[in-house]
Order: sequence, then structure tokens, then C-alpha cells
Amino acid sequence: MTSSISYPHTFAPSRHRQSTSSSTEVVTFDNPADYVLSIRATALIFEDPRSKLLYRRLQQIAPSNATALVIGETGTGKELVARQVHRLSHRAKGPFVALNCAALPESLIESELFGHEKGAFTGALQQKKGWFEAANGGTLFLDEIGDLPAATQVKLLRVLQEREIYRVGSRVATPIDVRLIAATNVQLEEAVKAGRFREDLFYRLNVARLHLLPLRDRPGDIIPLCHHFIQVYQHRLHLSGTVLSEEARHALLTYPWPGNIRELENVVHHALLVMTQQHIQAKDLNLSGFTLSVAANTPAREQLNTTFVGAETQGLGQALQPIFASDEPDKFAHIESCVIKAAFDYCQQNQLQTAKLLGISRNILRHRLKLYNYL
Repeated sequence: MTSSISYPHTFAPSRHRQSTSSSTEVVTFDNPADYVLSIRATALIFEDPRSKLLYRRLQQIAPSNATALVIGETGTGKELVARQVHRLSHRAKGPFVALNCAALPESLIESELFGHEKGAFTGALQQKKGWFEAANGGTLFLDEIGDLPAATQVKLLRVLQEREIYRVGSRVATPIDVRLIAATNVQLEEAVKAGRFREDLFYRLNVARLHLLPLRDRPGDIIPLCHHFIQVYQHRLHLSGTVLSEEARHALLTYPWPGNIRELENVVHHALLVMTQQHIQAKDLNLSGFTLSVAANTPAREQLNTTFVGAETQGLGQALQPIFASDEPDKFAHIESCVIKAAFDYCQQNQLQTAKLLGISRNILRHRLKLYNYL
């Protein structure tokens, strides 16, 4: 179900009623157990007032063919939102294909998206349809759209304008009937300003915008999601009757959730593994967490004391003096290598978080990591 270069899926999300007192509706994948090692959210709930507003907007845009752009942090449930848009549209009987742009090697992106003809390049032993053709009559979800190379952005723009694709090695256009839903965990407006993303493509994608808030900003979803995951893992671990203590409930509601729904699922799983009684205690949750993404986005960070920032900059400048005075032939590359390595270690070698911390795409980060032999 998950390949080494992408994660195309063609099944629709399921929805079921949770057997709790609130009977909260949960949107999940058909086979959530297949995603236990994924960084994606495996369940989504629209219980918080802000989540309810998002769901009403989702219902409004779903019946149309409008291209949609889903924006949200990693682990918030962007693919589940896209699947729900598909499910509520007239394309629901057609395929839903999901593809992670950041997981595609740059040399294969066009072939994966648009297909190729036999002999189009070394190794093209037969004709192959791309994911646009695989999604014909349905919906194509492109996650991490901001990581597409510039050349592919140009071709994607043409596909959206002309509604046809050219397989690699072909001069014959193939008409397609596909609704595109793109997703990103970065601010594309900033990427446009920085010259990393085409402005005209951004406007083509940004027709119907769905902003999926981080879990910490929709606290009304936290406890219902926790109850859902308790039921899921109770079944897998052959447990029953597990309930949350008031201390655990308070801890869940006050924790910042840098890993969003994916982290919440892991926390619940851990709690059920280590608890010594039917009541989950706060200590069972192990909420030490990784708070980098929160620190990078909190308004308090934008209001840091300028004196402190100046001291940091001065200290960095002093640390660079020995490098400037050395015989190092390529000082910039050496400094960049140190920055990349330090950020990678700081993020516990998580490529997504490192790219986000440095404000670069994951593809660029991976290129630098390989260049400096850190991968």
C-alpha cells in the first residue's frame, strides 16, 4: 500500500459512530491499522466549534469541481479532509488517489504524475500511466505540494489550465477529468515571495481554501479523539473499560500537541501499554513531547526580546570568527554544513521538522544532507 517513492491509495474514508456517550462521528481510513507507522493522522473529529466551521465549509465546496488547497501542520489530518471532500462530491464513486510530492525523487516526479511512453528514458521498458490518469473520473490529492520542483510546477499549471496531460516521451495529449486537491504544511505565500513557488500556480490551487488548525487550537476535539483512540487500542490490546482520570484529562487539554493528532494517538497507545489500572493517569501519558514546531509558530516567539536576539546573533558571529580566520577553502559550504547538521540533530533527525525549522523544502534539505554525507 505504501511504495518506496510515494503513497498512492485509491480507497475512500470510512465514517462510523463512536460508542461513547456523545456519539461523536469520526472520519478515518478504511484500514487505519495500515498507518500505525505513518506521520499522518488516522482519525479526524469535527467537535470543536472551529472544527465545525471547517466542516460546514468543506460541505459547501465538496459538490463542486473546484480545485482545493488544504493547509495545516503535519499530523492534523489533511488527507482525511481531502478524502471527505471527495466522499461528499459527485466523484465519490470514482477513484481517490493520494500522492506525497516530497517522497518522489525529482528525476521520477513527471513520470509518476503524468506517465511515460516505452523507451522515454533508460529503464522505461513499457508504457506506464501516471497518477493523473489513475485518478481519472475522481480526485487526485497531492500532499506537500510546496516541494514540487519548478519545472514540474510549470507542467502542473498547464494541466490545470488545459485539462490534459502529456506522458513523458509523448507528443500526444491525453484528456483527463480529475479534481485536484493539494495540501501543504508551509505558507505558500511566503514560498511565492521567496521565488520557490510559482505565483500563477498558487492562484490556480487556491480556489477553495481549507485551513486545518493544529490540535492545540481546537481543544474541543482532543478528548473525543482520545476516546476514539482508547477504543481502537483497547480492541487491539484485548482490554476493556478504560477511562481517563481527571488529571489525565487536564494534562491532555493543556499540552501543546506539536505532533497533533498523530502524537495524540501515540500517547494514548503508550498509556494503554503502561497503565496499571483501568483509569489512565497523567503519568501514563508520557507527555514530554517534542515542542519545536510549537515554539516556531507561537506569537510569543515573534515578540522575543530584541536584546536577547541581538545577544544570540552576536554570539553566533563570535563563534564564526575561527572559521573566517581558518584556511578552509569553501567557508560558506562549511558553515552551511554545520548549520544543517546542527538543525538535523536538534530535530532528532526528523527531516520534515528540520526543513520547517530552516524554512526550506524537504527536497532541498535532503539534497543538502546527502551532499554533506549526513544521509
